[in-house]
Amino acid sequence: MHLLFLCLVSICFINITTGADWCYESQVSCNRSCLGPEEWNEVAASCEGRVQSPINIVTRKTLLDERLVPFTFSGYEEAFRSLLKNNGHTVEVDLPHSAMVSGGSLESTYRAVQLHLHWGQNGGSGSEHTIDGEQYPMELHIVHVKQEYSSLAEALEDPTGVAVLGFFFETSKSANKKYEPIIRSLGNIKQSGSNASLNGLSLDMLIPAKEDMRTYYRYQGSLTTPGCSEAVVWTLFQCTIPLSKEQLSAFSALRFSSGEPMIGTFRPVQPLNGRRVYRSGSGAVLASTIAPVISVLISIGL
Repeated sequence: MHLLFLCLVSICFINITTGADWCYESQVSCNRSCLGPEEWNEVAASCEGRVQSPINIVTRKTLLDERLVPFTFSGYEEAFRSLLKNNGHTVEVDLPHSAMVSGGSLESTYRAVQLHLHWGQNGGSGSEHTIDGEQYPMELHIVHVKQEYSSLAEALEDPTGVAVLGFFFETSKSANKKYEPIIRSLGNIKQSGSNASLNGLSLDMLIPAKEDMRTYYRYQGSLTTPGCSEAVVWTLFQCTIPLSKEQLSAFSALRFSSGEPMIGTFRPVQPLNGRRVYRSGSGAVLASTIAPVISVLISIGL
């Protein structure tokens, strides 16, 4: 029993600081002084709003929107220098250069300001959004603000002031060499508040090829962490990003600000509350909805 107690303490690193911070569900059992997702409304009232993110996207219920044409990207190919940061809740990178996105039925040109990731444990389920109930190993968010705004805080005052491009990851047999600068740097930012230099990285290196980004989903939602501001135009791409199991597992070596292993960094899906989810074209309906049709055709000999 004494040994079990020591093991639990070593895993949890119980936070004994005063004042409750928000945390993920994976931390609640260990960290009794933090507020899990069900209590985020105590951190920010917006977290119990009716236009919250993430959501589960039911592909058969999505609506085709012909206005959702391919995006126009500017500056995504430019290499930049920045810091990879452990902010105590996730890994983030500030984007100091002038990468822009427009088109895709966005009402303005949006400037990239930051990217961050959400993951599970050792390559297990960890995306925030789900597709037909399927949760992917990890999800990348590239956060943009309308070009006229000087900061994220200012953009959040506008109901469509923020545009987030979301990308799902899948497990691959081989490592994704384009992600190696980030994977190598994770070992230097295990503790909350630490950072490591990133050089020679571009946004193009981190996302699918432009021709593979024509199919996507669109809905109106919120930030997925407190204060949960309902000011986000969400775009979620169908094409996934491959990482090996070892690369995905490397994120689980990081630590939350309270000391526990940084795992399960995702908010549970939120009610749709009557919102509509749009798709860019018939090709955006995932294989999970197409497979049953193929099975029927095979069975009748077509």
